[in-house]
Amino acid sequence: MNLCVIGLGSMGKRRIRLLKKILPDAVITGIDQNPERVRYVTEEYKVTGYGSLEEIKERQDCAFVCTPPQFHGALIRECLLKDWHVFSEINLVDDLYEENQKLARERGKVLFLSSTPLYRAEMQYIERRVKESKKPCAYQYHVGQYLPDWHPWDNLKDFFVSRKETNGCREFLAIELPWIQNTFGKIKEVHVVKRRLTELSLDFPDTYLLQLEHEGGSAGNVTVDVVSRQAVRRLEVFHEGLYLRWEGRPDLLYEKNLSTGALEQVQAGEQIQQPGYAEVINEAAYEREIGEFLAVLSGKVPVYGFEEDREILKVIDRIEKE
Repeated sequence: MNLCVIGLGSMGKRRIRLLKKILPDAVITGIDQNPERVRYVTEEYKVTGYGSLEEIKERQDCAFVCTPPQFHGALIRECLLKDWHVFSEINLVDDLYEENQKLARERGKVLFLSSTPLYRAEMQYIERRVKESKKPCAYQYHVGQYLPDWHPWDNLKDFFVSRKETNGCREFLAIELPWIQNTFGKIKEVHVVKRRLTELSLDFPDTYLLQLEHEGGSAGNVTVDVVSRQAVRRLEVFHEGLYLRWEGRPDLLYEKNLSTGALEQVQAGEQIQQPGYAEVINEAAYEREIGEFLAVLSGKVPVYGFEEDREILKVIDRIEKE
C-alpha cells in the first residue's frame, strides 16, 4: 500500500509513527512546504519526503491530511480528484463538506474523518455503562490546557489554534462533543458563559462554561479552556444507580460498586505516552483510529463522518455566537 501524509507537524509525525507500526510494509511519503519538517521525517522515519503534492510521481492509495484545518477542504478535494482514499484530521470548519462528500461518492472513495475520543477505551466503557443504565445522567467535564503549552516548540502566532476561526477552545469542543453526544444523546439546548482570563493576545474567549441538555433527559456541565496550567481531562457521570469518574488516562477510570461501596478501578486499555506530550494524550486511541480507517476501506460502516461532524460544528457555532 502506498500512503502519503500531507502536513508534517505534530499530527503528521504521529500518523507516520503509527502507520509504520501498523503497516510495516507500506510505502509512506511525507509532504510539507517546510523543508525542515521534510528533512526531519526523512531522517527520523526513513520515508520519502516532498515539498508539494505535485512532486509525487508514484500512485498513492490513501492520503492522510494533517495540515492546519483551514487547508483541509481544498487538499481533500485534490486528493479525491487523484482517486485516493482520504483520512482527514479534525476540520473545525465545514469548508467544501458537501462538495467533497459528493466527489467521494462519485469516485467510489472513502472519505474518513478523525474523531479520536470515540476510539478511546475509556469513552467506549463510559458510553456502554450509561446506555446500559437506561436512565438520564448528569455529568461534569473539564478539559483544559494553557495554549502556549500545547506546542511549546512552535511560535504561538503561527499555530492554527491561535486563529479565531480555528481557535483552541473550538478545537477542544470539536474533539469532545462527538463522544459526549454519542454517549448522552443529541444536544438540544446549550447555555453559555464565556470569559477571557489570560493576558494572551487572542481575539477569542479563552474559557467556556457550558450547560448542555440532551434528548432523553441527560444534562451536563462542560468547561473548556486554554487557561489551565495543568493539562486536564476530568469527568464525573452520575445518577442514583451509577457513578463514574475519569481523569484522562486508562488507569484513572473508576466506577462505584454500589454493593460494596468501593470505588473500583476499571481496566480500560493501555496508555502509550509520547515524550513531550501531556499524559492525557494517549497514542493508543490514535492507533485504534487508523485501524478503524483500514476497516472502513474494507467495507465497515464508519462510526463518525462528515455529516455528523457538520451538525457538531453547527452546535459549536451556536456556542461561539451566544
